[in-house]
Amino acid sequence: MQKTRLVIIILITVLSASNIFLAVQYALSQMELKDVKQQLQIQQTDQKSLFFAKLFVNKFLLGQGTVSFEDRLVLENAVRDINDPTIFKQWQTFTNSQTDYDAQKSAGVMLNLLLDKLSEK
Repeated sequence: MQKTRLVIIILITVLSASNIFLAVQYALSQMELKDVKQQLQIQQTDQKSLFFAKLFVNKFLLGQGTVSFEDRLVLENAVRDINDPTIFKQWQTFTNSQTDYDAQKSAGVMLNLLLDKLSEK
């Protein structure tokens, strides 16, 4: 009877310890998963920012003549995908520019914002 009781106590202790160990491992895994998801989100935003910056340089700064409606639509969608209100507001400032000087200045500010976003890690 004593041996059976001792075996049961040892078994309950071992099972409790293993449950605690597994719970701690699960909590640590969840924290690590959260960090990985956050890093993935940052990386995806960086890729979207780089895509937009490259597209902007190719279509506006290096482009020949006026930019087509389709290209403007692609740029508009690319800047919206970044999901940054500051960059989107600067894009709107650029597209609403009345003079070449204003467009050049707002383009520089927008590219500077993109670079700041990429280097803020």
